[in-house]
Amino acid sequence: MKIALMDSGIGLLAATAAVRRLRPDADLVLSLDPEGMPWGPRTPEDLTGRALAVAEAAAAYRPDALIVGCNTATVHALPALRTHLEPDVPVIGTVPAIKPAAAGGGPVAIWATPATTGSPYQRGLIDDFAAGVDVTEVPCWGLAEAVEHADEPAIAGAVAAAAALTPDDVTTVVLGCTHYELVADRIRAALHHPGRPPLVLHGSAGAVAAQALRRIGSHPAPEAPATGSVTVLLNGRESALPAAALTYAEGRLLRAVTPAP
Repeated sequence: MKIALMDSGIGLLAATAAVRRLRPDADLVLSLDPEGMPWGPRTPEDLTGRALAVAEAAAAYRPDALIVGCNTATVHALPALRTHLEPDVPVIGTVPAIKPAAAGGGPVAIWATPATTGSPYQRGLIDDFAAGVDVTEVPCWGLAEAVEHADEPAIAGAVAAAAALTPDDVTTVVLGCTHYELVADRIRAALHHPGRPPLVLHGSAGAVAAQALRRIGSHPAPEAPATGSVTVLLNGRESALPAAALTYAEGRLLRAVTPAP
């Protein structure tokens, strides 16, 4: 089994680690676009072109499925990616976990990039899955970029700024950018109020990994031998995992980087 994942940067690590935990025997291909990141500020047309190039680089390794490990790329490029690659390679997008978060009744906060916050896409998800629930959209200025570069002071500042915009009565937070899952513990700590239960955080990585297995007719096997390899592509060239990735537990899980057979 071979699963490919794509993103502009290391935001795909959360979904990659989720796949690795479900199938330690799966070979992984991680295709990144460091020359073009971040994708968020780009026009939809430019982003789609870059996403297609990153996807084509991964597809050359003949994966069984491709996970788009980026919310922004899913919004703008998923139809083009599916048109280009399916049915040969199933393409799985990443959608903010608004539906399961809203099921708890709220109040809910959605932490997302400024470009996504207030967008028709996110508002549509709220209307579809969180009608009647008190939802606050929180723009997280600079957080994805800080996580990408493992800039600890910048991460702390961005988390604190977003926490200040989050209502005190929020019980559930949607992590609406894949980078945020890498610092989930810091987000939870910043939002915790003494005497109250810990916040519930909803990311997308686990659901996306499980969906990828379903799309290829496979099943979780966490007890399988850890024989899966990892191939990292930086703008189509085999390389090492970016150094910043190793500051996160999800990156350290993939420390052994070897070419996939």
